Amino acid sequence: MSGAWMDKVEQQTRLAGHNRIAMLLFRMGDEQLFGINVFKVREVMRRPPLERMPGALPLVAGSCDYRGMTIPVIDLAVALGYPSLREEPSAHLMVTEFSRTVQGFLVAEPQRLVHCEGEAMAAPAPALGFGTRVNAVTRVGGALVAVVDVEQVLASLNATPTELSAPMQRIARVHDLQPRRVMVVDDSLVARNQLVNLFRQMDVECIVAQDGKEALQRLEELAQVPDDDGVTLVVSDIEMPRMDGYALTRAIRETPKLRSLKVVLHSSISGIFNEAMVREVNADRFVAKFQPDLLAQTVLELMPERFEQF
Repeated sequence: MSGAWMDKVEQQTRLAGHNRIAMLLFRMGDEQLFGINVFKVREVMRRPPLERMPGALPLVAGSCDYRGMTIPVIDLAVALGYPSLREEPSAHLMVTEFSRTVQGFLVAEPQRLVHCEGEAMAAPAPALGFGTRVNAVTRVGGALVAVVDVEQVLASLNATPTELSAPMQRIARVHDLQPRRVMVVDDSLVARNQLVNLFRQMDVECIVAQDGKEALQRLEELAQVPDDDGVTLVVSDIEMPRMDGYALTRAIRETPKLRSLKVVLHSSISGIFNEAMVREVNADRFVAKFQPDLLAQTVLELMPERFEQF
């Protein structure tokens, strides 16, 4: 691996470790700016020829050849409520990698790479009309930027397994994890529901938070209650508004009453970057989304044999 690539990883590690997100901005049919985490983007190029896919869902514009792979191409304009870009010659293809899968998204006009402060990102107000496929908004140079919830878009296309296998359910029952509690932290409603469903199958109670800041506040409140059973383990997304998963993990490790908590970072971003950050912020594990049995096995390995308050 080249030194230049390792330098880039190190630079971006420092960036994300301080609650900042690098985003690629792009436009759709009007002046509205959208953003996506740059670590999920492999490449941006002019739209290649597309092959029709019989029986494809309306969001799927077709498929294309990408460096020897046949990948599905999703019309992100349609997903966000804009006219289709399938026949638009000026459209661009944004090739992304999520949860170990590669797919392309059609976008109208790629813009530039920007660095956004996590504190400046917030959940969009319903009155803005973005719907469920935007999970955060922020401002860059005074312009409103809507952060696309790509996981929600992909979930509407893919039947991702959400149930534990029968053998894993039996293993969980043998461990008898009650009365342990797990905190689930994720800004995506789809991801939160998946995790709550998984822990329900394991007979584990969940406390839910929508971002790292809310999670940290709730954990600190619980730590002040002498007779409360507390939380044993935190499963947190990485890319979130206000406070990301890296910053949350760092804050947990720097808080005496919380530092013994087990922390699993759970994200669709994978690869050497996350391996470096897991070590940097002292998380216990990283698990790529969404692998129910692997996540359940990780939780079983990290849960103490006897229930202890933090």
